[in-house]
Amino acid sequence: MEGGPSSKTLEKADMQKGPKVEPFAPRIDHNPRDLKSWAKRTGFNPNFSGETATSFSQRDPEDKLDSNASELEKGLDWRGCSSPKIEIDPILGRTKENRGAEIEPVSGPGNGRKHESDTVNGSRNEPARVESQKRTNEPIVASEENGKKVGLNGNGNGNAGRSGQEAPAILPIAESKKDDSRTDGEVEIDVSLETPETSPRGWRRPSGMKCGLRENPNPVALMYYGLQHYLSLAGSLIFIPLVMVPAMGGTDKDTATVISTMLLVSGITTILHSYFGTRLPLIQGSSFVYLAPALVIMNSQDYRNLTENKFRHIMKELQGAIILGSIFQSFLGYSGLMSFLLRLINPIVVAPTVAAVGLSFFSYGFPQAGSCVEISIPQILLVIIFSLYLQGVSIFGHRIFRVYAVPLSVAIIWAYAFFLTAGGAYDYKGCNPNIPSSNILSDECRKHAFTMEHCRTDVSSAWTNAAWVRVPYPLQWGIPSFHLRTSIIMIIVSMVATVDSVGTYHAASLLVNSRPPTPGIVSRGIGLEGISSILAGLWGMGSGSTTLTENFHTIDITKVASRRAVELGAVLLIFFSFIGKVGALLASIPQALAASVLCYMWALIVALGLSALRYGQAASFRNMTIVGVSLFLSLSIPAYFQQYQPGSSFILPSYFVPYAAASNGPVHTGSRELDFAINGLLSLNMVVAFLVAIILDNTVPGNRQERGVYMWSNAEDLANDPSLLADYSLPRKVGQYFGWAKCISS
Repeated sequence: MEGGPSSKTLEKADMQKGPKVEPFAPRIDHNPRDLKSWAKRTGFNPNFSGETATSFSQRDPEDKLDSNASELEKGLDWRGCSSPKIEIDPILGRTKENRGAEIEPVSGPGNGRKHESDTVNGSRNEPARVESQKRTNEPIVASEENGKKVGLNGNGNGNAGRSGQEAPAILPIAESKKDDSRTDGEVEIDVSLETPETSPRGWRRPSGMKCGLRENPNPVALMYYGLQHYLSLAGSLIFIPLVMVPAMGGTDKDTATVISTMLLVSGITTILHSYFGTRLPLIQGSSFVYLAPALVIMNSQDYRNLTENKFRHIMKELQGAIILGSIFQSFLGYSGLMSFLLRLINPIVVAPTVAAVGLSFFSYGFPQAGSCVEISIPQILLVIIFSLYLQGVSIFGHRIFRVYAVPLSVAIIWAYAFFLTAGGAYDYKGCNPNIPSSNILSDECRKHAFTMEHCRTDVSSAWTNAAWVRVPYPLQWGIPSFHLRTSIIMIIVSMVATVDSVGTYHAASLLVNSRPPTPGIVSRGIGLEGISSILAGLWGMGSGSTTLTENFHTIDITKVASRRAVELGAVLLIFFSFIGKVGALLASIPQALAASVLCYMWALIVALGLSALRYGQAASFRNMTIVGVSLFLSLSIPAYFQQYQPGSSFILPSYFVPYAAASNGPVHTGSRELDFAINGLLSLNMVVAFLVAIILDNTVPGNRQERGVYMWSNAEDLANDPSLLADYSLPRKVGQYFGWAKCISS
C-alpha cells in the first residue's frame, strides 16, 4: 500500500491548483458570532443529511448563535444524532462519491487528546503550529503521511457559484479511527457519537426511557404499565371526593358515586387527550386546582344553613360554574389565543403558581389528619420512608417503594386501622358508631363520637348501600345552576389550571421527546382540557378535569412513556367505574387517613411546582425575588381577606374557615355577585400567586435565558422536523380536517 502524500506534496499541490489553503485547527475559545458569520458566508450546513438545522429551542439571536456554535463544535445535528458520512476533496473541498475517510480533530494544548500526526514522520512541530494559529485565528492543516488521516479545509470554491470566497472552516469533531482500506487523500466526515436508542420502527427512543412514546410492548406489559401509572396517582384520583363530598353534606353513598364518576370521566378524558390533545402519555383527572374554589363556593353563606338536599344544590352550582369556566378554557385553546398567552407564561410564572396550589391546603392538611393521630402520623411517616429512604430498594428490578409509595402505605395503614377497629380500640360502652343519634344521649359518647367517626373503618355505609353495577350518567344530580359570581371564579381558576398544564406539558415533553412542544400542540391540549372539564361538569364530578401534575413525576420514576399503556389503563379505569362496589370500597377510607396522604400529595405539588425553576436561572436575584414575593403574598393576602368573617369560626370547622371569605370580604363594589367573585378569588392562594408572578415576570427586566424563555418558546426545531412532530401529530383523518387551523394542527 502506498503511503499518503507528505506535507510538502500537499503544499505544492495547493500552489498549482489554486490559492494557498492555510491549515486549520479547532479553537477552544472561539466566538459563536464568528461561526455564525462564517456559516452565512459559506452556506455551511451542519446537518449533512439535508435536514433543516435548528436550535434546541426558540431563543433570541444571541442564544441561537451560542447553540449553533456548540452543535457545530460537537458535530451533532440538533437531535443529538450523528450525521451521515460525506467525503470532501482534500484540496478543493468538494464532496466526492463512494469514498471514505474521516476528518479528525487536531490536538493542541488543552484539548486533552494527542493526534497521530504528532508522533508520525517528524510532525512534532504540529502542537506549536496549533498554538500559534489559535492566536491569529487562522486555520491549520494537520498533515499525515503513510496513509494516516488528515484534517483538511476546502478552498473558496467549496461552495458552488461562490468562487473566490473564504474557505469553509469545517470543524473537526470525530475521534480518530484507522481505516487502511481507503485510497490516498480521501477524507470523510464521521460524526459518531452516542445516539438515542432506536426502535424497530425506526424512530428514536429518548435516552433513559424503558418504553418510548410510540412503543407498544406485549399486552401483559402494557396492562402492567397502565396499572402502574394509575396506582401511582391514586391519591389524586380518589382522595378529592373524600374531602369534598362530606363538606358538601353528602352521604357515604354520594361519596362512592362521585368516586365512580371520577374514574369514568378520568378514563374518557385521558383517551381523548391521547388521541386529540397533546398526545403525550399524560393522565387527565380531577385536579387540586379546582378543589380550593370548590371549597370557597360550598362554604359560602348561602349554603351554610341548608339542611335539605344540600349536597345536590352545591353540586349543581359547581357543575354550572365548571361548565362555563371550561367553555372559556376551550375557546382559549382552539381560537389560537393560547399561542399569545404562552408569551407571558414562563417557568418563573409556573413555579409559584403551581407551588401555591399545594400551599392552599395547609389549613386543611394536618388539622384534619390530626383528628386521629394514631392513624395519620404512621401514614405520613410510612409514605415518607417509602418514597425517600427506601426509594433505591429494588425488588425484581422494580423500585416499588418509590413508584407505589402512596398505595402501598395506604394499604398497610388501612389494614392497621382495620385491626384497631376489630380489636376494640374504639369501642365505647353504650356508643354505636353506626347510629350517630344514639351518641347524643350520653356525655361519654359525645366525647368519643369525633374519634369514632374519623378512626373507625366500619363507620361508612357505602359498601352496604352501593350496587354491584352502576353506570354514572350525565346530569345525574340534576340540571346545573349558572350564576355569574361562581362562573367568574371558575373562569379565572381555569387560567390557573392552564398554567399548571403548560408546565406539565413542557416537563413531560422534554423528558419523553427531549424537545418542548410547539404553541399549536399546547393550544390543542388546552382546548381539549376545556372539553374534558365540560364533560366533568355534565357528569357531576365536582371539579374540573386537567392534566395531573404528578403524572410527570410518575413518568420520570418509571421511565415508561408508552401512550398505549396509558390508554389501556384508562380503559381499565372505565371498567372499574361501572362496578359500584369499587367506589364504595374507596369511599370507606377513613377521613384522617385520606387527609394524612394528602399532606404528602400537596407537599409533592409544591416541590414539583418549584422544580420548574430549573429551566431558568434559579440563583438570579430577579427570579428569587419574583418567586419569593409571589409565594409570600399568596399566603398573606388571603389571610387579610379571611379576617373579615369572624362569625364563620363559630359555624364552620377551623380547617374550612379560610375558604369562607367570599361572603364577607372587604371588597364592596355595590354588586353582590361581583363582591363575592372578587373576595373569593383574592382569598385563593394560587390566584394571587399567579397574578403577582405574571405581572412581575413580564414587567421586570430580564434576559431570555434568565427567565427560561429559551426552553419554553416556539420550539421551531420540533415544528420543522417531521420525525419528531409525528409523535404529536393528530390521527390522519382528524389532522386533515383540522389542517386549516395552523394554531392547533401542529
